Amino acid sequence: MKNKIQNQHAARGQLELNLGEQLNVLISASHALNVRTAALFDPALQPAAFLIVRCLLSYGPASATFLAESTAMDRSSVSRLVAQLKRLNYVKSETHPEDRRGVLISLTAFGREKAMDALIEKEAEFYKRISTWEDSKLEAFTEMLKCFNGQTMVKEDA
Repeated sequence: MKNKIQNQHAARGQLELNLGEQLNVLISASHALNVRTAALFDPALQPAAFLIVRCLLSYGPASATFLAESTAMDRSSVSRLVAQLKRLNYVKSETHPEDRRGVLISLTAFGREKAMDALIEKEAEFYKRISTWEDSKLEAFTEMLKCFNGQTMVKEDA
């Protein structure tokens, strides 16, 4: 009985190691793809600037504090990157409509267009990987990722 439990733990441990390996592959590939996408947006900018652009694209106008929290950057880095993005006409800042002391940063039409063009290239890479999957496989993968990300519970039979 003791050997059976040890074998089950060893098998589970190996499965977890295999998962960790695949997650590392995914994270590394995703990071590399994000860097390439940032270069498509503007090769003269640091990839971190594109994180701000992506955040604004996803959430809309935001404060520098929100951008810093959302991108895990300090406020001074966000301020420096936003200043660069402003000089290149990718973003603009306006007085916050509800708090006249605050400032909201948003994408310009030009910034939005450049971001969307860069993201189309990134999406093509993902679509290429899933294009041959049956819908049921894609749905199962999506549900498992939701569960892994703590967004929902996966059914036991999935």
